[in-house]
Amino acid sequence: MLEKVKGLFGQVDMTQGRPWEKIVVFTVPMLIGNIAQQLYNTVDSIVVGRYEGDNALAAVGSAGPIFNLLLVLFVGISMGAGIMVSQYYGSRDRENLSRTIGSTITLTAIASVLLMIVGTVAIRPALELLDTPESIIGWCTSYLMILLWGIAGLAYYNILCGILRGLGDSLSALVYLLVATVINIVLDVWFVAGLHMGVAGVALATVIAQFVSAVLCVLKLRRMTDFFDLKTKYLKPDGENMKTVIRLGLPSGLTQAIFSMAMVVVQSLTNSFGEMIIAANVIIMRVDGFAMMPNFSFGTAMTTYAGQNVGARQLDRVKQGARQGTLIAVGTSAVITGLILLFGPYLMSIFTNTRELALLSADMMKILAVGYIAMAVTQSLSGVMRGAGDTVTPMWISLLTTVGIRVPLVYGLVYLTRTPQLPQGRYESLWISLLCAWVLGAVATAIFYKLGRWKKKAL
Repeated sequence: MLEKVKGLFGQVDMTQGRPWEKIVVFTVPMLIGNIAQQLYNTVDSIVVGRYEGDNALAAVGSAGPIFNLLLVLFVGISMGAGIMVSQYYGSRDRENLSRTIGSTITLTAIASVLLMIVGTVAIRPALELLDTPESIIGWCTSYLMILLWGIAGLAYYNILCGILRGLGDSLSALVYLLVATVINIVLDVWFVAGLHMGVAGVALATVIAQFVSAVLCVLKLRRMTDFFDLKTKYLKPDGENMKTVIRLGLPSGLTQAIFSMAMVVVQSLTNSFGEMIIAANVIIMRVDGFAMMPNFSFGTAMTTYAGQNVGARQLDRVKQGARQGTLIAVGTSAVITGLILLFGPYLMSIFTNTRELALLSADMMKILAVGYIAMAVTQSLSGVMRGAGDTVTPMWISLLTTVGIRVPLVYGLVYLTRTPQLPQGRYESLWISLLCAWVLGAVATAIFYKLGRWKKKAL
């Protein structure tokens, strides 16, 4: 029994054994970790919503799209490094694996400094440009500034966890994240309920917790000398290696940038409906974060699975795992969809004492529910393509569905539903447009996976 438990939460070599079993074994601890990570923002929302009111809850939510836009550099670095690490690990290339990890650590430091400088100058003007209500703009600004000052901890945690997963180690990321989550929850309650620091308190708690998890990741990597060397010479900037990380990661970074910019544009439209709809959107996105976790987890698992097997030159095994992993992801999302439909009002009431707000959020969540099944297909097959080195195709699909479909559709629906009684249009358009984008994205991803261009993209 002990060996089985150790196998479930140990380092996974995905080039051997039954594909579906390896994918599930790798995904389980990562899913637990992703759920714990989602608790960061969720606990922030619950604490400020309960102790500071619905406007404070709206402030935390309004800050989210802008902060995500600022993180696109790290999304790109993490994806590029994760692909290279998984392929070099699969081919047992110790030298290139060491260079990749060292270059990624250096590149992250450079990106952190740049982001702190740019973000500090841009935050307040960006919030004003989005017509953020005057009642919450001060809270939004302080929340974002504190997160930016601690950006290095958040960046290093996420990127180093990506490296660990590329090495097949999803346990360490889970353990460190659980430790950080406990710290974050305790500090949230202390800073907000005890010290009455408000929105700034939840931001500070998140920064401290992320720094703890980043330090734990560094200590773990220093002990993994069986697979690579973390010496000073590998931390020196390696132009060729950095270029490859950026080349592979840039499409994913651009995808995140496109998605975040679209969210910022939609956030401006959301703001026009007033504080109640802003707060409802925050609650929906928090529950959405948990509902989407299995999809993201399977997507990351498929990236590592494909990367290791492409590195080991086992293409038939990649396709076999893609089928099995996608079916498991779809089944998981179907169960989650059913739970959302059954328990929606109860989930929403966790975030607010206002019954009207909870019921409104639950009704809007029903619109999105079926879309999670479509996203299971998108994330799983996109993960396979990225793991093989084709990060461009998922980028174009995201560009098409987010910018080409979601944004025009939401503005078109709002315009067409305007009446004298509803001069701003119907707020349901915000979520109907998102559902349409998800479904069309799944169809496009399945088509491009079948076309098979991703097979030619390995390093």
